[in-house]
Amino acid sequence: MTVSALIPFIFLSKEGRREIGIKKPKSKAWILYSFLLGIAISTLLFAVGYLLYTNSMSNWYVYIGKSYHISADLTAQDRLIYFVIFAVTGMCFSPIGEELFFRGIVHASLRASLGENKATLIDSLSFALTHLAHFGFVYLFGRWQFLLVPSLLWVVGMFMTSLVFIQCKKMTGSLLGAIASHAGFNVSMIYFIFYQL
Repeated sequence: MTVSALIPFIFLSKEGRREIGIKKPKSKAWILYSFLLGIAISTLLFAVGYLLYTNSMSNWYVYIGKSYHISADLTAQDRLIYFVIFAVTGMCFSPIGEELFFRGIVHASLRASLGENKATLIDSLSFALTHLAHFGFVYLFGRWQFLLVPSLLWVVGMFMTSLVFIQCKKMTGSLLGAIASHAGFNVSMIYFIFYQL
């Protein structure tokens, strides 16, 4: 994530950085709305996963949560401390790095050659497929498996999430909208993992 965040500042001119969305937002209110939209899409993905798969390993949030190695016997205070640590890092690192890369460099590069609609489609699809690294190819019962239907649902969910992030960038006129939305998504997902599963 650090490398993704640094690339625009190493390889792009000031004008190039502005072109990918590193600029002051035109709507500060939309920064808050973007954060709330991120929470909303994460909540929707939680609801779909829980309705279809409850607490099984076919639920993307359950599987991702297992990678956090959260002890079942944490006190409420310790759980809160761990939640805050995971939430702060989850709201900073991947939202900044991934948004500078996907909604910034990738999207702007594709838009220049293919136009806005195709750039949005390819950018969102690449973002969604990248997230198969979090859930899709899973390690269960001592072997790697591919959970076809849950994985397809997860990819569709990540594709839709990417569309929300792109819309937030458009509404703010800045990558800060996408970053805020991504941060809202992550903090919501971490909340569900720590407190609802």
